[in-house]
Amino acid sequence: MANQPVAAALFGERDSFDAGKYTNPYGNYTVVDTVTEDMLHLIDPHWYQFPPLNPLWYSLVGFFNFVSAVLAISGNFTVMYIFSTTKSLRTPSNYYVVNLALSDFILMFCMCPPLIINSYHQTWVFGPMACWVYAAIGSLTGCCSIWTMIAITLDRYNVIVKGIGGKPLTSGRAMINILFCWVTAAFWTFVPFFGWGRYVPEGNMTACGTDYFSKDINNMSYLYLYTVWCWPLPLGIIVYSYFFIVKAVSEHEKQMKEQAARMGVKSLRGDKDAQKKSNDCKLAKIALMTVTLWFMAWTPYAIINMAGFNYPSIVTPLFSIWGSVFAKANTIYNPIVYAISHPKYKAALYEKMPWLRCQGEVDDDSKSSASNATCAEDKA
Repeated sequence: MANQPVAAALFGERDSFDAGKYTNPYGNYTVVDTVTEDMLHLIDPHWYQFPPLNPLWYSLVGFFNFVSAVLAISGNFTVMYIFSTTKSLRTPSNYYVVNLALSDFILMFCMCPPLIINSYHQTWVFGPMACWVYAAIGSLTGCCSIWTMIAITLDRYNVIVKGIGGKPLTSGRAMINILFCWVTAAFWTFVPFFGWGRYVPEGNMTACGTDYFSKDINNMSYLYLYTVWCWPLPLGIIVYSYFFIVKAVSEHEKQMKEQAARMGVKSLRGDKDAQKKSNDCKLAKIALMTVTLWFMAWTPYAIINMAGFNYPSIVTPLFSIWGSVFAKANTIYNPIVYAISHPKYKAALYEKMPWLRCQGEVDDDSKSSASNATCAEDKA
């Protein structure tokens, strides 16, 4: 039993062990027992109290990640390909969409294969360095994704709320904003390698992430500040932006109805400016849907991180799995959202990959919808 000396050092000899609190921490019945010797120094004592997971869970996690990887890698590659090769879609606003797809693609391409292999072996088999790199990739791409979402949200705020008074987004500004997303994500990702925070195996021992149990001041300060940067701060920006977006849309609709009543017509939807405003609102809905799905995916991780410090008793190996599952599922959502909701992307997708078209759809209708529904984006 490779981990027996470590467990004894952590918990004392068997006679002094509180059997009511832990479950045989250095026998053959803990989730840590299959961990290799070189990984044991990274394991938090918290995990020694749990028996091994049912092998079925490892099989389910491995299968889920295989399916997720196939869907996310193919879906995000398609998004990057369509937006990059279609001239009408190469707008500054859509640079953010491509960057979001890129970060999701990197996450799944780099993280799913080792996770699937580890699920087969029911433990982490690649050693400490690979554990740190694995966690760093998740941190880098996850943080970059949320701040790319912020860029998308602020772009919609600028177009809809500020209107003609807003500063148009240029290619240069979009690239600077994207660089900001990657640089800030890189900062939070790499500081644990220099002693502020650290990466450790998670409860099921098949994945690695931030240490949310150690009460060391360095570790706690890192995790609290990183969580604020990647969750409540972005959430506040999004809530603020969409509050005024909804307000602007409501006021616009009210003005249109009043003007239509004065002119004695039912609607002004045929008016060019009105159509542009309507199209911008459609794009804002897509952005809001994408951001909402992102927070649904990453909120479990935020909860797990905070629970590790404040309510560790509720953090079990099985509980820790869900953070990873929800986070990786998010990389599937974004391509689907744009395929369903973005008419111009949809038209370009069908043009380049006609076999994806549903049998009952009509080409002319799709093209007409694409040209009418997204003209605002080309002008933004």
